[in-house]
Amino acid sequence: QVRLVESGGGLVQAGGSLRLSCEASGRTLNRDAMGWFRQAPGNNREFVAAINSGGLSTYYANSVKGRFTISRDNAKNTVYLQMNSLKPEDTAAYYCAAHRGDAQTMAMQYTYDYWGQGTQVTVSP
Repeated sequence: QVRLVESGGGLVQAGGSLRLSCEASGRTLNRDAMGWFRQAPGNNREFVAAINSGGLSTYYANSVKGRFTISRDNAKNTVYLQMNSLKPEDTAAYYCAAHRGDAQTMAMQYTYDYWGQGTQVTVSP
């Protein structure tokens, strides 16, 4: 059974940094496109970043471009989201997701087959 587990969330002041991790078990991720999404209370889940299976192509929401970096370490079966210059509006539960193969629709939730349970990020003013 595939399981994705996020970690690294927490409380940080505006301008600070956090690094989220998403570790997979039950499946090797080296053929998977991976995405990060987030959901703030009262809002729909939204795309944050994605990386293709080879790690050579990355995609970002405009709201995080230049501040967040997605990366992967296939040897550790882990995907990361480095978040810098955090803003209060980044406050949300962050979820990682996996899709076998690559796709043109990596910003869309329906592309992904497996999801983690999420990790909370709270940015104080």
